[in-house]
Amino acid sequence: MKRSFAKMLIPFIIFINIIFTGAVLYVFLQTGAEPATLVVSWFAFTTGELWLLATIKKTKLKRGGKTDDC
Repeated sequence: MKRSFAKMLIPFIIFINIIFTGAVLYVFLQTGAEPATLVVSWFAFTTGELWLLATIKKTKLKRGGKTDDC
């Protein structure tokens, strides 16, 4: 059974967000400084990616296309 790109990408994004959060916490514990701009930019990027995937899925559903593609 072939998995769609989106179904592989979503768990990957969640995984890298967890890794990123752990890395930021480690840096914060070591330096006492939070990289606020980096954190905001990172989560804006990953949220945007997930939002675009959801928009693609919604558009395909409205047009009556296959739902298992995305």
